[in-house]
Amino acid sequence: MRELILVRHAHAEPAADGQADLDRPLTPLGLAEAQAAGRWLAQQNLVPDRVLCSPARRARETLAAVLESLGNVEQRLEAEIYEGTPGTLSELADANRDADRLLLVGHNPGLERLAALMHSGQSGDYRGMPTSSVVVLGLPADATIEPGVAILSAFWWP
Repeated sequence: MRELILVRHAHAEPAADGQADLDRPLTPLGLAEAQAAGRWLAQQNLVPDRVLCSPARRARETLAAVLESLGNVEQRLEAEIYEGTPGTLSELADANRDADRLLLVGHNPGLERLAALMHSGQSGDYRGMPTSSVVVLGLPADATIEPGVAILSAFWWP
């Protein structure tokens, strides 16, 4: 078995006038949420082999706060995560299948739709992922990311 961990970025400030969406920082509440997610992952011994993160500031700040509890792991910024569809996100996960435990830090609706697609087989069958929530999916080591391939082993939110 291998694991795919999905973390939605923590609560972010609304965009200021003229500020690009990519540049929105976390709020103080968001920072606390992200730190709590990191502590939960550490308590569950869910330390990833590799992290793929959206280049959005709120996602990068979420990852930094999560890693306070997990330590330093291999990290890559992936522009495709920012507005990633379930198909795009599954391709990224498949391209990193050499990681036994892969963590994606990104955005909704892409992450929640990917989780629903992998678990139930339908991307429209999603329930939502609150900010800083964590979804842990287990799948066979040699499996391609496809509809219904995964087992939902944990869902946590602050």
